Amino acid sequence: MTIATSDVKLAFFPNASTVAVKLPHHNRYPYSAIPSRKTYEWPGGKRLAVNISNNIEIFAFRAGLGSDSATGNAPQNQRNFAWRDYGNRVGLWNYLDVLDEYGVPGSHNTNSMVLEECPEMVERINARGDEWVGHGRSNAERQDVLWEADEAALIKECTDSLKRTTGKKPEGWLGPYLAQSATTLDLLKEAGYSYVMDWPSDDQPFWMSTRSGPIMSVPYPLEINDSPAQIFRQHSGRDFEEMIIDQFDEMLHLSAKRPLVFGISLHPFIVGQPFRLRSFRRAMDHIVRRKDELWITTPGEVAKFAMTLPEDVLPKPPARK
Repeated sequence: MTIATSDVKLAFFPNASTVAVKLPHHNRYPYSAIPSRKTYEWPGGKRLAVNISNNIEIFAFRAGLGSDSATGNAPQNQRNFAWRDYGNRVGLWNYLDVLDEYGVPGSHNTNSMVLEECPEMVERINARGDEWVGHGRSNAERQDVLWEADEAALIKECTDSLKRTTGKKPEGWLGPYLAQSATTLDLLKEAGYSYVMDWPSDDQPFWMSTRSGPIMSVPYPLEINDSPAQIFRQHSGRDFEEMIIDQFDEMLHLSAKRPLVFGISLHPFIVGQPFRLRSFRRAMDHIVRRKDELWITTPGEVAKFAMTLPEDVLPKPPARK
């Protein structure tokens, strides 16, 4: 027997004949198909912006949240704590040396508590002139499960700590585990943040609405990210190298039509392992050979440039009520 679509709708939604079914929506930005947008160029007439984001994180010992080198559901213990701590003791320094060798800027999504415990990082990264991005207090917790007042307190504590330890107030935010509550964007705007990277829905920056005015979304890669790729999906360093190169080559090709942002997301306890670092070097060799065609920069600089674009090029969404 053939069942009509209308019969299925009525079976699951008895009032569908009189009331349209609507999905929950964030109401933070309207739909926009990338071919319909006005084009523009990055500084220097470039069409592909490149930024490399590093995540500097700290975890609780035998408690809270945290990834594992072997399985996604392993309990928190001394082994996976020490594996992640390798990034702060060794991996970060390996990674920064590579950035120095290639002469490229970096940005660092940083748990504020890590700099309280590892102050040597500050001098090294400030000497490079790199960007600090707010990344919560630690990666032992998520902010999307908190009440609004507690989430606001977390954001303030992270912001105040980063400003005190680094001497710079962060302008951008990436939440631990890219997690946001229904009010995170509002709280970040009210705390003075100008851009976020928690919404990986585009290859161009775009405006989002908050109850206190617009905030910029800057592209951040979920796929070209060593944590989900090499830890959760168990890709090898060479697999990830190929992913980086394929993504870069195709985005460089696509950027002939429109400006795009190519990003790489890394964690020093992952990419900082020497065998993975070797693969990352080969990917960097491939990218920097085209450096004259690229704007190699940071997420903050992408956001600042995008904010200067006229509204008919980069429209702002309606005010959020």
